[in-house]
Amino acid sequence: MARATMPNWFAIAVTLVLFADADVPRVYNLKQPAQPEAPVTFGEEIPLFPTNPKSDADQTPQAPAHRAEKLQEESKLALIRFVSGEFAKASKSLPAGKEGFLVYADKPVNSESLDRAVATHGAAVHVGDNCQITKLDFHDHSIWVDVNGGGRGKKRFLDHLQIGMGGTPMPTSKVTTENQGPPGLQPGMGSTIILEFSKSIPDLTPDELKQLLAPLLDFSKQRSASVQWFDTLPVEMKKAIQDRRPLIGMDREMVVAAIGKPGHKVRERDTDGNDIEDWIYGTPPAKTIFVRFSGDRVSSIKQFPN
Repeated sequence: MARATMPNWFAIAVTLVLFADADVPRVYNLKQPAQPEAPVTFGEEIPLFPTNPKSDADQTPQAPAHRAEKLQEESKLALIRFVSGEFAKASKSLPAGKEGFLVYADKPVNSESLDRAVATHGAAVHVGDNCQITKLDFHDHSIWVDVNGGGRGKKRFLDHLQIGMGGTPMPTSKVTTENQGPPGLQPGMGSTIILEFSKSIPDLTPDELKQLLAPLLDFSKQRSASVQWFDTLPVEMKKAIQDRRPLIGMDREMVVAAIGKPGHKVRERDTDGNDIEDWIYGTPPAKTIFVRFSGDRVSSIKQFPN
């Protein structure tokens, strides 16, 4: 007869504690996976800041040891997070117009072509101007980078609608540009850089994308948008982010800045019908932290085992 396996008393004790705590919803969702995940190291996934958040150096994730051939979804999110919204100084004038300016990732910028595009369409961004990346669009072989609202603009659905009358189609409205920002940052008022790759978009880090844009945009002397955001936070929130710990009253962006993205999320309603969400870091019986959001703010933080 096979010898019975000794029960894991520590795991049982932790489970009983979890069930006894009414503030922790649906603990039965936290069963050990077939292949347990590695323990969480907080702040490791997509760190917003270095050890000293007021330094502009080394703010973005480094390239992984084993690179994928194509851009991964996680990398795409990091590019959007760390490049879209960033400030730069224009190293060259950038043309207006919805055609955009084509830049090949593996070739130097064609200065003659750039000068010709600026002469034809006018300069939306002049050399030496401070500007901002306002949008990234990902295609099969290219990344479209909008600067100061981009040059393409936005069209409403009704702008494409036509009504036939006597066999002749008549437009029902004129093309209009959505007003989504201050002058100079409205869609269609800026410039678009089309970064073209010979094959599929490779798995890029934010720093690598900035380096590819460096012939046109200088990011080195600009304070990061992340750092500017950090400077607006209350002192206690800044210290918590620096110490890599969550704090009651934080919003979701602050929590991610402090300890990274959670391994699990559980959403439900409390007894009063209010929406709550638990972010779960780790997997029992290993060290596990539950960060609860009531609405947009952290309302409680629990750690097991204590």
